[in-house]
Amino acid sequence: MKKKKWLILFVLFIVATNVSAASQKIFGPLLLGQSCALSGPAQNLGLEMRSGLLAAFAEVNDRGGIHGREIILLSRDDGYEPDKAVRNTNAFIYEDQVFALIGAVGTPTSKAVEPIVTEARIPFFGPFTGAEFLRKPFSKYVINVRASYFQEMERLVSYLVKEKNLSRIACFYQNDSYGSAGLEGIEIALAKRSMTLVSRGSYERNTVAVMGAMRDIYKAEPEAVILVGAYSACAEFIKLSKNKHAGDVVFCNISFVGTESLRNALGRYGEGVIVSQVIPSPRDSEIGLTRDYTKAMAKYQHDAPISFTSYEGFIVGKLFSQIALSVKNRLTRERFIAAMEQGGRFDLHGLLLEFGVDDHQGLDTIYLTQIYPQIEKLRTEK
Repeated sequence: MKKKKWLILFVLFIVATNVSAASQKIFGPLLLGQSCALSGPAQNLGLEMRSGLLAAFAEVNDRGGIHGREIILLSRDDGYEPDKAVRNTNAFIYEDQVFALIGAVGTPTSKAVEPIVTEARIPFFGPFTGAEFLRKPFSKYVINVRASYFQEMERLVSYLVKEKNLSRIACFYQNDSYGSAGLEGIEIALAKRSMTLVSRGSYERNTVAVMGAMRDIYKAEPEAVILVGAYSACAEFIKLSKNKHAGDVVFCNISFVGTESLRNALGRYGEGVIVSQVIPSPRDSEIGLTRDYTKAMAKYQHDAPISFTSYEGFIVGKLFSQIALSVKNRLTRERFIAAMEQGGRFDLHGLLLEFGVDDHQGLDTIYLTQIYPQIEKLRTEK
C-alpha cells in the first residue's frame, strides 16, 4: 500500500509540474525573436530597429503587457549574413520557443529564414525589407508593415521621369537578393514607360568596394543613379562620384539605406540626395504616433537616435501589441493572425494600417525626402 501511495503521489507531482510548465508557456512572458545586424557595416539598421521595438514594448509592458504578460524581445546578431540568420532563427524556434519572429533586417537574411518560419507556422512579423518574395506568392505567416520595393521604385522613377524630365537612369545595387529585388523594381517601373536602364553596376554585400560599379555605370553618362544598397557602400559611391564625375547627376536611394546613417556618412556630399520613405517622418509632430514615439524613445531608449529606422521599429512593435491585445481568448499564433485579418484596420494614434485575409501589408504610401542640409519631405506630385 505504501508503495502504491508513493506512486500516486509521484504521478500527481509530475502532472502538477507539467501543468505548471504549460501555464508558463501560456501565461508567462511573451517571447519574440529578432535576428538582425548588430555588428558590421549595416549595424546601425539593426541597432535602430531594435531600439524602436524595445521602446514600444517597454511602453506596453508599463501598461500591463499583453493581458498581464510581459513582452520580452530576444535579439541575436546575424551581421547581415544569411547563414547566421538561419542559425539564429532555429535557436529562436527550437531552443527559446518564441511566439513570433519580429523586426528582421534585410532581404538576403529574410529570404534565408522565411521558409523556416513558414514551415514552423510561426509569424514573421514586420521585417525591415520591401522584397517582393515576402508578398508574392502570398504567405499566411508573413506580415509586412511597410510598402514594397516595387512601390518605392515606381515612385522614384515617376519622380525622375515625370517631374525631373530625366531619361538616362542607371542603377547601383548590392549583388544579392536585396539588390536584385530593387533592380527588378526599377526595370518594371521603366518598362511601363517604354524605357530601360542606360547602365548598371554592383558591389558585394558588407563591403564598400564600389570602383568597379562606378566604371560600369558612368561609361553611359547617366543623368540619375538609383542606389540599392546599405548606407556605407552608398555613401562611398556618392562621395567618389561627386569627386570624380562632373555634372548634375541625381542620386536616389530606397528606404532600406538608413536615411540618417547615410546623411551622417555623406556630410556635405549629401546635397541633393533623395531617399524614398515608407513611413512618415519621425519629426512630423502633427501625427499623434510620432509624438508617442519621441516620448517613448526619450524615456526608454534615450541613447538611441531619432530616425526613420527606429520609428519603423516602434511602429512594428505598437502594431504587434495592438493585434495581440485584440485577441479575446488565449493568445495563439493562429488567433493572432486571424485577429489581424479580421480586425482589418488598426489606427496607431493617427497612422492607419489596413490588412485583409489576402492582404498582409499594412502600409502603401511612399514619401520622398531630401537629406541635406536636413531631412525634408519633397513637395512633389503624387
